[in-house]
Amino acid sequence: MGVSEVIHSPVDVDHVSTAPIPEACKEQATFRDYSTENERYDIVCATYTEKNTKQTVEVNKALREKHLAWTRPRMSVWDVFQLLSDIDDGSDPDTELPQVEHAFQTAEALRALYPDEDWLHLTGLIHDLGKVLKDPTFGEEPDWATVGDTYPVGCAFSPSIPFATAFASNPDAAHPVYGTRLGMYEEHCGLMNVVMAWGHDEYFYEVLRKNPNKLPEEAYYIIKFHSFYAWHHAGDYDHLCNDTDRAMLPHVQRFQKCDLYSKAPDSKPMEELKAYYRGLIDKYLPGDLHW
Repeated sequence: MGVSEVIHSPVDVDHVSTAPIPEACKEQATFRDYSTENERYDIVCATYTEKNTKQTVEVNKALREKHLAWTRPRMSVWDVFQLLSDIDDGSDPDTELPQVEHAFQTAEALRALYPDEDWLHLTGLIHDLGKVLKDPTFGEEPDWATVGDTYPVGCAFSPSIPFATAFASNPDAAHPVYGTRLGMYEEHCGLMNVVMAWGHDEYFYEVLRKNPNKLPEEAYYIIKFHSFYAWHHAGDYDHLCNDTDRAMLPHVQRFQKCDLYSKAPDSKPMEELKAYYRGLIDKYLPGDLHW
């Protein structure tokens, strides 16, 4: 089956728009508003309540077996990227913009602040590519298995995770091992040895591991942990971290500011940026990949 048969109704990315950067990087207080006054509260609350109830060790294992079988047709990063135009994020309290627009906003914020690190610009563009799990081509997973803050499973859940009270209904919370501070892990085992809640971060990280590419280790950490706010924002789970995690933390944090704080609604034409980012894909993630 060819790519043209796999992608349904691809968008013309030439006409996508994005926010001016870095002016769009607003104050932190204007984002991640989980209060009941937020007009997206009901959607976000429902997403996190289901996610925090259902993300168990066993469910995680089943989702990994389902999505990491590598039986989908091989496709290029650019062809998969276009699918984000039809995908929204029910966990995001800040914006209803299609994920393609958010991707370009993040990439351009990073490009403005770090002009000499083109791998970081590309990482900004593709960091949420795993959200294609919501697309019918990739299984049409619900929000609870695709988006939202990520966190370790198999150990006690942090109270800093959004809507953490929902964990009271998660079977693992009362498990004699999984419900404890260390759970099924050892002290300072390293985050790369921890099983994270399944979602877009984990999926695309595994795609990178599966396919030859030229991205640096920092990009892998950013892709895998950019939604792990309990770690890079709240400072939790340090007891699971090793020295490598602590060395990588500043890279995740600088990325996170451009990811989160570039969600302004203002727009500008994207046509002149298309060639630049396609060039970066050809440089770091060329050809058709296993998905």
